[in-house]
Amino acid sequence: MSAPPASSPPSVTPLHILIVTGLSGSGKSTAIHALEDLGFYCIDNLPVTLIPQFLSLCENSHQPIDRIGLGIDVRERVSLNEYPTVLADLRRHGRQLDIVYLEAADEIVIRRFSETRRPHPAADEGSIISGIRIERQRLAGLRALADQVLDTSALTVHELRQHMRRIAGRRSHQPSALLVTIESFGYKYGIPTDADLMFDVRFLPNPFFVEALRPKTGRAPDVAAFVLGCPEAERFLAQVSELLVSSLPLYVREGKSYLTLAIGCTGGRHRSVAVAEELGRRLADSGYSAHIHHRDQHR
Repeated sequence: MSAPPASSPPSVTPLHILIVTGLSGSGKSTAIHALEDLGFYCIDNLPVTLIPQFLSLCENSHQPIDRIGLGIDVRERVSLNEYPTVLADLRRHGRQLDIVYLEAADEIVIRRFSETRRPHPAADEGSIISGIRIERQRLAGLRALADQVLDTSALTVHELRQHMRRIAGRRSHQPSALLVTIESFGYKYGIPTDADLMFDVRFLPNPFFVEALRPKTGRAPDVAAFVLGCPEAERFLAQVSELLVSSLPLYVREGKSYLTLAIGCTGGRHRSVAVAEELGRRLADSGYSAHIHHRDQHR
């Protein structure tokens, strides 16, 4: 009697590791909780020396864990400088790793600590602002290694959770796609620090000076028609759309996972909003999916 054919080993789902790091007060706890709600096994502030052993345990456990969320912050005082080396080594060995770095403007972080009345972990005996500066310096290596730097200054808790859901879902639903975000903003409130590409649309007609349009945003049909109806707007949209459609495949080829495109006008309510919405539609017509975020439309 011939021996039965050997059974092939069961397929193993690659371990997806999502690192959440960044400034204290930037929303890391909210981000980690969002990952937990999505089924990630999350550990906050795991010492760097234990990461390889922990991942090995996850892969070889009786019920393998395929999604891991790790929080890293300045509380890891002893071996914080080793994290960039360890994480880069994990990538070299084929680990499926995404690093998201959260940050916020200094005044926003100060306000958040004032509201919670918690001490800043890097402040020691100094002020919160000195702690923030020290923390930025200590985390510079991790920020440089990040796939996406996300400024949470203008994000609500719900918006941050939505961002994390999109980032976490990318691996399972869009394995080779580029995650594109189009963000409108107002220059008077500062430029987004997480933008990869930025365009200024303050040359377009401003609905602010039309009394009937001033209270509305660029998402209102009559405001959008006012902004986009001029030849300059159509020429700008055509040129930027052509640039994006030709360059996005090149970003994918180079392994970039996230791209943030910022569109700015004076107050971030009218022109930038209308242009961001229209660019999103044109990208969709070209087969790309973009998340639209309006940072300042309700200011």
